[in-house]
Amino acid sequence: MTIADIRRTAEQKMGKSVDALKNELHKIRTGRAHPGLLDQVHVDYYGSSVPISQVANVSLLDARTISVQPWEKGMGPKIEKAIRESDLGLNPAAMGDLLRVPMPALTEERRRELTKVVRHTGEEAKIAVRSIRRDANEHLKKLLKDKQVTEDDERRAQDEIQKLTDRTIAEIDRLVHGKEAEVMAV
Repeated sequence: MTIADIRRTAEQKMGKSVDALKNELHKIRTGRAHPGLLDQVHVDYYGSSVPISQVANVSLLDARTISVQPWEKGMGPKIEKAIRESDLGLNPAAMGDLLRVPMPALTEERRRELTKVVRHTGEEAKIAVRSIRRDANEHLKKLLKDKQVTEDDERRAQDEIQKLTDRTIAEIDRLVHGKEAEVMAV
């Protein structure tokens, strides 16, 4: 393994950590509606558990209401039950075949709890990035010990990995602050 391989691997892993953070932050509910909110809700479809998006059209009616239009007649009650039983705290209302899912307004206390969750999720992402940095530095030390690179090259590579770590942590902080602002917005 060369220095370039170590740096490339660290960069890819850090990128994946940021993507995972974005995915986690996307799941945290704010007062606004978005169709992706129901992505983690699964419904029973002929004996198998599938995401709602595979059995219905999920779209927005307005800023605070999601509409769910099942593709088959009998799926409405099953989808309604799955949304109610999810841990999202949503209460769908059936209107014929169409399900309306209004987003309840968040209380000030709930908003503060959500900012704590956002910060915790960001901190976990930072821990993952630092762990990747540590692994990369250990690989570099091993190359130095095996006399495959010079001390100067090893030091330079460690500095590059530190700069990459700093950039990634700054990106994580930016994402966390953006989500906190979104959660606290009334």
